[in-house]
Parts: sequence; C-alpha cells; structure tokens
Amino acid sequence: MPLAVTSVSPGGDGPASVLAMSDAITPVQPEYAPADVADLRDRLRHTRWTEREPVDDWSQGVPLGYLRELCEYWADGYDFAAAQGRLRAFPHWRTSLDGLGIHFLHVPSPHPGALPLLLTHGWPGSVVEFLGVIDALTNPPDPADAFHLVIPSLPGYGWSDKPTSPGWGTRRIARAWDDLMARLGYERYGAQGGDWGAMVTTSLAQQRPDRLAGVHINMPLVPFGPAPGEELTAREQAALDRLTEHTTWGMGYSTQQSTRPQTLGYGLADSPAGQCAWIVEKFHAWTDCDGHPEKALSRDQILDDISVYWFTGTATSSSRLYWESLRTVDFDEVAVPSGISVFPGEIFQTSRRWAERRFTDLRWFGEPARGGHFAAFEQPALFVDEVRRFFRLVR
Repeated sequence: MPLAVTSVSPGGDGPASVLAMSDAITPVQPEYAPADVADLRDRLRHTRWTEREPVDDWSQGVPLGYLRELCEYWADGYDFAAAQGRLRAFPHWRTSLDGLGIHFLHVPSPHPGALPLLLTHGWPGSVVEFLGVIDALTNPPDPADAFHLVIPSLPGYGWSDKPTSPGWGTRRIARAWDDLMARLGYERYGAQGGDWGAMVTTSLAQQRPDRLAGVHINMPLVPFGPAPGEELTAREQAALDRLTEHTTWGMGYSTQQSTRPQTLGYGLADSPAGQCAWIVEKFHAWTDCDGHPEKALSRDQILDDISVYWFTGTATSSSRLYWESLRTVDFDEVAVPSGISVFPGEIFQTSRRWAERRFTDLRWFGEPARGGHFAAFEQPALFVDEVRRFFRLVR
C-alpha cells in the first residue's frame, strides 16, 4: 500500500509542519492492486484440494464443499473494488508509535462535545469489523451519544507494521494506544475491545487509568468458577461446560499460534484457500450463526476480513501476538469504571458476580439477545446500543 508523502493533521486542517518527524501522522489509502488481485485469483483457481471430510458436519474443520464454494466466489464473484471502497469510505492514517508504524482510522464526530473512543479488534478480526458501526457512533440521533472514533490495526495486523523483534505484547500495545490518543489531542477518552482488543483495553485500564472515562469490553477474561461457598447458577454451569468444550476441541489454533506461529505462517502466506479456511472456521465456531457462518455474516463480509489478511500478508505476524501474550495473561484488578456485554454466542461467558471480582467498578452488565464473538460485525445495532448505554454512565 503506497503511503502519501505529506504529513497532515488528522482532522484534515492542512499541513502539520509543527509535528516532529517521529510524530507525523500521514494519510494512507488501503489498496487492492490489480496485480495482487490477479495473483490471488490465479492461486485460488490452482488450489490443490484435499479429499472430502469423512463426517457430515464441521467436527473435523471446514467442510470441503463449503470452502470450495467460498473460494470460487472469492476468485470469480467477489467485488474487490467494492471492498476497497468500503474501506476507503473512512479516513485512514499512519504514525510511528514506540518505533513501529501503526495504521488507524480516525473518524471525528460532527458534534464537538463527542467523547473520544478507542476501538480495538482481535484475531481473526480487523478494522473491517467496525465499519458498520462508525456512522451510528459518530453521528447518533442524540448528539449526547456521539463519539470521536479511533480504530487502530494491531501491530502485525492489517496495514500496521510487522514487529521485527520480540516484545509487542498486549501491555506494550496498550501504552502505544494511549500515546496515539495523546498525539491526536485526546486527554480523556473511552476504550472498547473484544478478543485481543479486550486484553489491550483491560491493560490500558490498568496502566493509564487516569486518562480513561471508562472501558467497555466484550469477552472479558475473569476468574471463572465459584468462589468458596458459592453455588453455581444454571447459567454459570453452562458457561463452565462451554469453556470445557472449547478447551478440549477449540484450542488447536491457539496452541499452534502461541508456540509455532512461524511454521504455521508458511502455508497460510502461500495459500489463499488455506488462509480462508483458517479464518472462516472461527466465523463458524464463534459467531451466533445457528450452524452456518453466513447466517451471522454475509459472504462479502467474511471475505472483506479474510482479504485484509491476504493482501497485507499478515497471517504469520498476526499469529505472533499469541506467542507474545497468551502465556502471560493476568487477572489483576481493573478499577476504572467498566461495562461488560456478554453476547450469547461468545466463547467465554461470564456472570456478573464473576466479572465483579476483577472489574471492581462495574457500572454496566449487558446480555444482548443475539450476537457472538465478533459483536460489532455480527450485530452492529445491538453493539452500538450496549456501547452507548454504558458510556452514558461515565461521560
């Protein structure tokens, strides 16, 4: 993706010559170059397919018939120009944070009193997850609900640089995100995230609490299970059963990415069919989809996200975040005002009392009727409502 050569202010007010070079904020345009699209199509058409699975469900992974159908559409039906247009509907920028080039969307609200809000995605997500909520969050019916949005790509994801040395775990990312908000002129702001975004947001709350109005999280990590003397509710028991099932059957990807991301990356970087399968399996397993991913997300939405990974070549670098961070997950206290939303299709379910053990100033606990792990992507209206209702309490 070519970078513009002129540094400008993120609000579009003209040259920012007063910025130090290391602080320069540069406009960029995500691009799916015709030559790269042609290469993708050629690779998809020459995929060497494995045999059909000997089961009639997804228990061994993505069924051959569905993956072939999806990849054929990616090669010959998917509109790459339209996908690029969906990305380019909003302003994109890059800046250097702690020595690494970071890509982000910055979408100010037309309402001057809006609260700055940092949105952080996870894996296998991207900034694409949030495209469907930007308008509603920045320009709501009630200006009192408005946000100025900052939506970065995690290091090694999307159009952010790939770290070339170890050390870019969630704590370092959180500090870089706070530096980004300060560079944009935001002294007080809110933060929201799910998956890795939840861990980054939690770490941000632990390291920079005085800068935060509050944090909203979907998929919080909390101490699961009863405290001494507590009886489990039926819902808590179901949550533990789901956690056991995920640990038994759903952690293979995580084990590989947290131990040998480099080995995994060779195949995913070379095969778009492999990259597609690696991600779409999670859209099946982690969405509120009633057995088929396209009941939760459209085919174009699925491929919008997968295309980001393919065209930016970030299969390996995105996996390394597991190697960096998964073995050092903490459950330390979060004392800033917090909101948690538990969507019914989420991997890890928590009860309010479990959440309150870690989030000691819990102001909002929502349980929407629909949606899963990719909440903003799957159920944008419900996600927006949860975010609005929490931040009304802390603005």
